[in-house]
Amino acid sequence: MKAFVMIDNGHGCDTPGKCSPDGRYREWRWTRDVASLLEAELERRGIASELLVPEECDVALVERCRRANMLYRRYPEAVLVSLHSNASGDGRQWGTASGWSAWVAQGASTGARRLARLLSEEAIGRGLGGNRHTPPCGYHEGRFYICRHTRCPAVLTENMFHDHKDDVEFLLSGKGMASVAALHADALERYYVG
Repeated sequence: MKAFVMIDNGHGCDTPGKCSPDGRYREWRWTRDVASLLEAELERRGIASELLVPEECDVALVERCRRANMLYRRYPEAVLVSLHSNASGDGRQWGTASGWSAWVAQGASTGARRLARLLSEEAIGRGLGGNRHTPPCGYHEGRFYICRHTRCPAVLTENMFHDHKDDVEFLLSGKGMASVAALHADALERYYVG
């Protein structure tokens, strides 16, 4: 199977909130940094990819989905991964929820579910499960717009919690960013190679 990955780096510099309580972590900046690492790692492995949102400002979900669906017409083997980090509170205080999770749309395709399961296996294998419940299938179902309105298999990943102190330390470290990029690359390679 030919491979093509759309990388959606969630949110933009003008999206309110989406940061750690101490302001050191900004989701928009982190997702762009990790998306660049993932893009380079996929290229190294011979897997074609494209950043869905090269801009730093936020791009509306309708436009993100339009771009994804246009690319999917050109690359029918494509999948989409939307990178995010989670939060359990209002962003003003540190919380206790931690860990990694994958999400698909309700009624998602077999491909989306398979990719989500592979991503979850890679995260758990790296000890990133955290203290939140993960269903036995390895992923959650939700109503995320990017997953519901793209025609290709789409998975949204919540890469740790940006309102949990230990998760933030991990996310901001070079080791943490490399680990998150690698888990996505490993799962995507497994998805396409079999």
